[in-house]
Amino acid sequence: MSSPGGPLWSWLAPSLVLLTAMAVWGAVRYPGLPDRLPAHIGPDGIDAWTAKGVGAAFVPVFIYAGLTVVLTGCAALATRITPQDELPEPRNRWSGAAAAMTNRPASGVSARRTARSLLIMNALSGAGFLPLCWLQWRTPETAAVPAWVMPGTLTLFLLGLVPVGVACARDMAEKRTARA
Repeated sequence: MSSPGGPLWSWLAPSLVLLTAMAVWGAVRYPGLPDRLPAHIGPDGIDAWTAKGVGAAFVPVFIYAGLTVVLTGCAALATRITPQDELPEPRNRWSGAAAAMTNRPASGVSARRTARSLLIMNALSGAGFLPLCWLQWRTPETAAVPAWVMPGTLTLFLLGLVPVGVACARDMAEKRTARA
């Protein structure tokens, strides 16, 4: 499916580039990693360790890959749902009430906007995993965590919510305009 700004799936490219870069970065770093890797980060730094292994070393990559699959699926589904402006006229008040209670996009444009926002959110979330990859793949085995890691990660995750919020607000405004 394409949108006025080009093919919708081109918005997935940044996520795929990030995922590939993370996997390559991890593969390059893996041979030089210490025998113990961080398993948990607490308020005072790393407070649990695990033995070196592919599963432990690539936790951030695996989580981001799963998130990419889920959000890409959600974006695909958002473009496939019948928008409100394409629904047939309700035959009675019950079918009208049922249609009003569903959370459908106002239009096809709104559906594509929502799908794009999900893919942008995924890319920003992927950027948020980069400091965690750095922390997981650093070679000195130390419990200390620089003060910037968690705020930096959380900031990128929260920034990912902005495009989704904007798409939601625009969809609600479009629905209000259609009702008026």
